[in-house]
Amino acid sequence: MKRQRGVALITVLLVVAVVTVVCAGLIARQQLAIRSSANLLSARQAWHYALGGETLAKALLLRDLRQGDPRQPVDYLGEAWARTQAPFKLDEGGELRVRIEDPSGRFNLNSLVRQRQVDEAAVAQFSRLLLRLEIEQPYAERLQDWLDIDQEPSGAYGAEDNQYLLAKPAYRAANQLLSDVSELRLLLGMSETDYRRLLPYVSALPEDATLNVNTASALVLSSLADGLTPSVAQGLLAARGSEGFRSLESFLGQPALAGLGVTGQGLAVGSQYFQVVSEVRVADRRQVLVSSLHRGEDGRVRILARDLGQAGLAPAPIEESDQ
Repeated sequence: MKRQRGVALITVLLVVAVVTVVCAGLIARQQLAIRSSANLLSARQAWHYALGGETLAKALLLRDLRQGDPRQPVDYLGEAWARTQAPFKLDEGGELRVRIEDPSGRFNLNSLVRQRQVDEAAVAQFSRLLLRLEIEQPYAERLQDWLDIDQEPSGAYGAEDNQYLLAKPAYRAANQLLSDVSELRLLLGMSETDYRRLLPYVSALPEDATLNVNTASALVLSSLADGLTPSVAQGLLAARGSEGFRSLESFLGQPALAGLGVTGQGLAVGSQYFQVVSEVRVADRRQVLVSSLHRGEDGRVRILARDLGQAGLAPAPIEESDQ
């Protein structure tokens, strides 16, 4: 009897141990499922808040367009869309920050090739921009080869497939327009330092996009001509004031541009392309949505692309005359 009681007690202990292990596993799985659902809910919530920031930016851009002539818009840094927006408070101590940037105020890298033909003026302008930034590498020729459709290197410093296929891993030149500025890192010899130095002053827009002289920095404006130094271009920023140039003629008529041969080709006082950065913090989730928008003459704002892979964008460089 004592032996049977001992066996029964051991059996009961084994059953209790098995039930305990099973229950612990069930509880762990339930906690994991709850945590997974909470993360999914936070991610979905942050995504919709970010879309709300994008919608707000679209409304600001549409209102700005309706206040003027949609066919000949005038956009400058003193308008409501360009001002720093106060953060919007969200539930659980979260917040939404929205910033609208004008990539038309930067040099358009895709302008080097227009309608499959090399634009020598744009190549010269990009070369001047590199010179202003003290970048010695011949990236202008290499970018030209990256965009054009042939396999002939441009000048002595160009690069086509025969150079890129020697890399490890090997790859080819795109021979098409850039879809994102980050593709610059693929250019032959492009270093991280040079890329970071270029990033605030360049964009990757359609080849026919114009440079907005009302939102361009002094450094970008100085690339319009050889004799236009950044210090002289600072005078152009002072002349445009807080409300910008009302017409392209008023910009071209500035004394600082006299005799430099600057024409109105590729220039404008308004913008069609904008970039919206929506940064959301909710619970322990942080989400950054970068939206590329096109504002057409028909009064509609269209979404060209969305990027969720950004860790957050630093504000554009502020020059002394902008402060």
